[in-house]
Amino acid sequence: QVQLVESGGGSVQPGGSLRLSCAASAYTYSNNYMAWFRQSPGKEREGVAAIDTERGFTFYADSVKGRFSVSREAAKNTMYLQMNALKPEDTALYYCAANYKGGGLFNVAAYNAWGQGTQVTVSE
Repeated sequence: QVQLVESGGGSVQPGGSLRLSCAASAYTYSNNYMAWFRQSPGKEREGVAAIDTERGFTFYADSVKGRFSVSREAAKNTMYLQMNALKPEDTALYYCAANYKGGGLFNVAAYNAWGQGTQVTVSE
């Protein structure tokens, strides 16, 4: 059974940093791409970052380039999202996604495994 468990969310002031973690089962982790998405109230879920878990290639949405960094640790079947220079507009529920089946790395329908989400709040 596919299982994704996110952690690391919290509240931070603008300009601060947080690191999110997504622990996956071994099969899920090895199955090509994993990604981070986020969703704010009233908005659609959007892709933030993705990683090729085998080769380490990374991909980012324009809104987070230069501030966020996605990485993985194979020994722990875990993906990370390091978020720096956080802005109030980064406030959202952040989800981990896996089991990519094609159709675009930032396409919600391209993944069939999702975590429960972890809240990130950026405010004064």
